Amino acid sequence: MNKQFVLCALATLLLLMPPLLGCWPTGKPAVQHNDRGVVLVEEGRYEEAITEFNKAIELDPEFAEAYNNRGNLYFAAREYDKAMADFNRAIELDPDFAEAYNYRGTAYFAIWEYDKAIADFSKAIELEPELALAYNNRASTYNMKGQFDKAIADSDRAIELAPELSSAYANRGFAYKQKGDLVKAIANYDKVIELDPQFVMAYNNRGSAYLAAGEHDKAMADFNRAIELNPNYAEVYNNRGSVYESKREYDKAIADFSRAIELNPDYGQAYTNRGLVYTTKGEHDAAIADFNRAIELNPNHARAYTYRGRAYLAIGEYDKAMADFNRAIELEPYYAEAYNYRGGAYFAAAEFDKAIADYSKAIELYPDYAEAYNYRGSVYYIGKREYDKAIADFNSAIQLNPDYAEAYNNRGLAHGAKGEYDKAIADFNSAIQLNPNMANSYYGRALVYDALGRKADAIADLEKCIELSQKQPALTQGAQQKLDELRSQP
Repeated sequence: MNKQFVLCALATLLLLMPPLLGCWPTGKPAVQHNDRGVVLVEEGRYEEAITEFNKAIELDPEFAEAYNNRGNLYFAAREYDKAMADFNRAIELDPDFAEAYNYRGTAYFAIWEYDKAIADFSKAIELEPELALAYNNRASTYNMKGQFDKAIADSDRAIELAPELSSAYANRGFAYKQKGDLVKAIANYDKVIELDPQFVMAYNNRGSAYLAAGEHDKAMADFNRAIELNPNYAEVYNNRGSVYESKREYDKAIADFSRAIELNPDYGQAYTNRGLVYTTKGEHDAAIADFNRAIELNPNHARAYTYRGRAYLAIGEYDKAMADFNRAIELEPYYAEAYNYRGGAYFAAAEFDKAIADYSKAIELYPDYAEAYNYRGSVYYIGKREYDKAIADFNSAIQLNPDYAEAYNNRGLAHGAKGEYDKAIADFNSAIQLNPNMANSYYGRALVYDALGRKADAIADLEKCIELSQKQPALTQGAQQKLDELRSQP
């Protein structure tokens, strides 16, 4: 299963809002102040613009457009309460003011009141059926609610009304990615970048789609471009770190996750991702510290509990590991990975039936879970000595993942235990071809060669095993003892 956390950003609603509203010249002072405020906004002089809108409202307390325009500036400054009050007043003064409903919807979106946001965008569309930005904003909100088909439908309509609206393609691309249609997602992000080559989020989101598709070089290029455009974009460092992790460039991955955390010290997913890399490197104390921080930031983060449990399991703290796996399952009862790793804790404690039950539950929840088949097969092989069941599970793991070196190695062991030496050697050969540094496979093949009387081949494999297993003292010791035994024989 993919343990990386890669984020796709939605287009910000600030990009999806209509321009501020001016009025036809009437000579009225209130209108003049409003129009001057609009010009000042276009020049980036926001404080002066608010002063002008204040004056317009002071002169004409029923000037809906001025409230709407001032509300927009408050929104841009993240003063959402003030923005909401202005949008409410604009709508009170002009109940048919479509743009004001659209603006208020963006404010509701910003404070995560998505149903209210959708209601306002829908009202704006009812009042002005060709308001492309309202469709686009509603698409953003449907994306946040996980209603991706509705998001696509609204994006389609926004694009039909405004074919050059880059953020509509961005919203549609996001929805397609969440639905798993990476080809359409990438095509939409291509269009975003064609329309707006400086759209940083589009590079980030296309990069995440490329990463999901296994196109690491293209993903790296997009994340690099996003960082070039915005060197302080924490999310992109997190995502690029996941590419480095996939490429097994672990130090570079850690550097990127650390940079993401430096930019955003409350970035829980970056802590989780960095913890996963530390786990891979065997730096379990550092991993546990990162998972602790991720859990501190989000006490309901089931995956952080699961990964911390893995780290505890690796250092032999079985009670802590079990507690973490139990908590993860309590938080997410359908989380296959938590059952898989709890099965590992039961396996380590020699509670084989409980281990099999957990691996079976993981497979029930996620039928394509190759690791769970491999580990359940290992319990059947080591704990139960039910070799045919073990081989059946290893077969399933290999069918699901033909590059799974460990599963070939384990199936080789099971075939060897059954005296099926030719099959065992073939499996060890496959494991070594896939991972030339897998010391266990050299050891297993050496035992089969010894059983077949191929002493020279057995000695060569044991020597290779010892060379590769320096960080596995138990394996090194066992291989050395067997090597000494063979060398002492006439």
